Amino acid sequence: MPTGAGSGVFMGVQAANRRRGGNSAKRGVSVFSIFPKLIIPMVIYAVIAFIGGADTVAARLADPLFEIGMMSGATWGLTPGDLILMVALFFLFIEIVKSSDTGTASIINHGMSMLVFVIGLVLFLLVGQFATSVFFLLTVMALLDTVAGFVVTIVSARRDLAVGGEA
Repeated sequence: MPTGAGSGVFMGVQAANRRRGGNSAKRGVSVFSIFPKLIIPMVIYAVIAFIGGADTVAARLADPLFEIGMMSGATWGLTPGDLILMVALFFLFIEIVKSSDTGTASIINHGMSMLVFVIGLVLFLLVGQFATSVFFLLTVMALLDTVAGFVVTIVSARRDLAVGGEA
């Protein structure tokens, strides 16, 4: 089997290196790629929480923004807490999709996601305004993001190593 410059393996490695390093200025670690998106709904919650006292946070989160009459005759209302959780679910989906990457930015993102979870847990346990079901669910989502990110990255890295080891 030839091992020189004409071999398929050598050409494949060169192509991969060009692809990775060709746009090194554009492929650098960007703040957007390492930024854990679940911090956005947590910051929105914090703004709502610090506008008033701990006793009014739950009431503000449960006050309907609007109500829609359903065909069944029931009324469905969307609250600020529901809206924050919907935004958080959207960002959780983005984070889980992003977690399949095994690059440096992904590893930094997982570390930052762990930090978001720890901060959320501390706020939930120690600050009265954050002791609500909405913030608890945000903290659980941050935990799921962290665990899923590490698990998916480990599985992806194992698969990449297994494929690389067969060559």
